[in-house]
Amino acid sequence: MDNTLKIFIISFILFSFSGKEPMIAQVEENIDFLTLRKNMVKTQIEARGIKDRKVLEAMLKVERHKFVPEELKAFSYDDGPLPIGEGQTISQPYIVALMTELLELKGDEKVLEIGTGSGYQAAILAELAKEVYTIEIIEVLAEKAKKVLKELGYKNIYVRVGDGYLGWPEKAPFDAIIVTCAPSQIPKALIEQLKEGGRLVIPVGDFFQNLKLVIKRKNKIYIKDILPVAFVPMIRKSLVK
Repeated sequence: MDNTLKIFIISFILFSFSGKEPMIAQVEENIDFLTLRKNMVKTQIEARGIKDRKVLEAMLKVERHKFVPEELKAFSYDDGPLPIGEGQTISQPYIVALMTELLELKGDEKVLEIGTGSGYQAAILAELAKEVYTIEIIEVLAEKAKKVLKELGYKNIYVRVGDGYLGWPEKAPFDAIIVTCAPSQIPKALIEQLKEGGRLVIPVGDFFQNLKLVIKRKNKIYIKDILPVAFVPMIRKSLVK
């Protein structure tokens, strides 16, 4: 679907469903989310080259529609990002899968996420790692994500409101770090908090961004460009009201 048309449709739905919870609930009851999720994994993720079976299983298991606004649930498994409020988005499913696969998680890792957003990426990580520490600078989003993750039964995810540029030094070092918003440069604190042999996946840039894989090996940093991306900018605490 053309992006302009899709934005128009979403805007129309947001306007039409405003204050009409029973109608939203009725629409949700008529949607086969499992089939949509299976199709998402097959056609958007596996077909594009994601091979890690554990990542594919996590993408199939985690219900993306639980992490989007009620009025947008019908679009939950579309091939693109969706607004979640406060000027932020839930990332395209393929990008979530790609960034997760790049971390090469085995199951016993401690992972840091910068940019909790809706909590969806944290839930995917929690299926694959031992512990997930996730930081969100916008308090209202952090509280919403915390509530959803608790309702879904996750006990290995720890949500904190804070400045992602600073990382989470009390819990460092981390086996893996994932950043879901784009700074203009890789924050030094995140490099410092990455364990020896650890992997950092991060979009970097202002208008033009590149997804980068950073590996720390023998006190040296190796950086590989993966592909062009478009993320919301990473903001500092001083800019948040």
